[in-house]
Amino acid sequence: MNQMKIIPAADRQLRKNAGLGQTVRNSLTMAGRGLLKIRRTPEQLFDVTLQPIIFTLMFTYIFGGAISGDVKSYLPVIIPGILVQTVITTSIVTGVQLREDMDKGVFDRFKSLPIARIAPLAGALLADTVRYTIATVLTFSMGYVMGYRPDGGFAYVVLSGLLVIVCSWSISWIFAFFGVIARTASSVQGISMLALFPLTFLSNAFVPVNTLPDWLQWFAKINPVSHLITAVRRLTNDGAFGWDFTVTLIGAAVIVIIFAPLTVRAYMRRA
Repeated sequence: MNQMKIIPAADRQLRKNAGLGQTVRNSLTMAGRGLLKIRRTPEQLFDVTLQPIIFTLMFTYIFGGAISGDVKSYLPVIIPGILVQTVITTSIVTGVQLREDMDKGVFDRFKSLPIARIAPLAGALLADTVRYTIATVLTFSMGYVMGYRPDGGFAYVVLSGLLVIVCSWSISWIFAFFGVIARTASSVQGISMLALFPLTFLSNAFVPVNTLPDWLQWFAKINPVSHLITAVRRLTNDGAFGWDFTVTLIGAAVIVIIFAPLTVRAYMRRA
């Protein structure tokens, strides 16, 4: 009986003292597990493969003529907006799948392993960056097929895509926190959509801010999603950095600094 008690205590101490190298290795292992899940159930990618195509076609042809006069002139406005909206919305899946795994007891098995505490969470979030990358590539590809030719050049398009992926990964920590504290996966999705939809639609994603009512202009201008969209537009269309780029990176770092510890702490309390 004494030996049975000592082994779990040693495992807990090892997890507590896990260094950076072990944490990275464990997180990458868990990320590999997440990629295996995607390979075995490819229908998980339906949202990141179909949504960019459908949204790009739908919003471009509905709003293009009314806002910019024609579809081609609207593409430099709508493609960055659709990109940010699609990829950020995709990050909701992180919290939903995390809650589903916890309900199935998957994370209970991880708690008995001598691995870094943050590894199951960080691994799941790292695996989801593949989803963000797919959505990013498809959105730009769809824009190119429709006639979008970014003046910033290929290098700045890649950089803008990386910016969106990094920001979506940081935001996914918020939804991961919801996934840990919520009771059901459906409640995670409901809370996340309620918080995210106003931010994505009440922004400069689809229309110029100066066409909005005064009170809505104020909200759109301080909306962090608007800053991200503006940063992407400047990179792709102008090949330039700006204050919005800096603000966006600072905001992403702040989110990770706040919500990564909160999520891990909440997860360990459930452990």
